Amino acid sequence: MQTATTTAAASEFTEKQFKELDKWLGEYRGKSGAAIRALTKAQEIFGYLPREVQVRVAEGLDKSLSEIFGITTFYSFFTLVPKGKHTICSCQGTACYVRGGKQVLDEIEKILGIKVGETTPDREFSIESIRCMGACALAPVVRIDEDVFRSVAPKKVKDMLSKYSDSIGGA
Repeated sequence: MQTATTTAAASEFTEKQFKELDKWLGEYRGKSGAAIRALTKAQEIFGYLPREVQVRVAEGLDKSLSEIFGITTFYSFFTLVPKGKHTICSCQGTACYVRGGKQVLDEIEKILGIKVGETTPDREFSIESIRCMGACALAPVVRIDEDVFRSVAPKKVKDMLSKYSDSIGGA
């Protein structure tokens, strides 16, 4: 099922990825919950759900693109932008915020040159802001992947990030 839309994506995605998606679309077509199942599989294959992948899912399931887009934007576990190898979650809940969480987040953004919701051009890092991690006594808290950092101060951010990338020198 080669389309002009997927051809345009050839520089980022491989035909092997699209063939794998097509296989799953064939299995899901006509079944209950097919769109969510297919989009979940597509995100596993491609890492995110750009327009060309959504078009392929819509065509493969005989659904409208607007229906597929509605699903991808409704459920928070779907992403329309590429995510980094490492996801940084900065807690901005009350305890973290009043103990300097905003300044920590500002420093992360400054060092990486991106804002919340964005990914570095090399796809090394993505930044998310969350309301609470349930670790208020450890505030301010930052989680990188599965690692939790407690009592983070802006001056500690560079060292913290350098553990995940050689391109960031520690202080």
